Amino acid sequence: MLGDQIDEEKGKITSQRVLDVEGGVLKIETSFSATGIYRGVETTATVTYWASPRPGGAIYGEGKGVLMSKDGQEMAIWTGQGIGRFTSPGKIRFTGSLFFNTPSTGKLAFLNNLVDVFEYEADELGNTPAKAWEWK
Repeated sequence: MLGDQIDEEKGKITSQRVLDVEGGVLKIETSFSATGIYRGVETTATVTYWASPRPGGAIYGEGKGVLMSKDGQEMAIWTGQGIGRFTSPGKIRFTGSLFFNTPSTGKLAFLNNLVDVFEYEADELGNTPAKAWEWK
């Protein structure tokens, strides 16, 4: 069941590279940095994911990220998966889930073992707005 919204962030793509083209299968790696607010805690995120087209116009992706409180005192890590589709020329929208882990006992402790459902977009200028909701 979808729970409360826990995050809203905005970021910018910092790099992209082609990982593979073997057998006609394209695999592209994208990295971005973002700032956001997780349940009132200001954060910065560093993320890298890879994505590969699938038949029917879908794009499958997997990623990893680190989330830091703005004051640098707390950290959480995550892994995730998602399915994307082009919504207009130069714009892609992914939906998927993230699986969190953190040693934090402070304000980000709620993320430990949390699963969220996210919406993420990237446009032709490299802007990356995202939102996430707790999965209960």
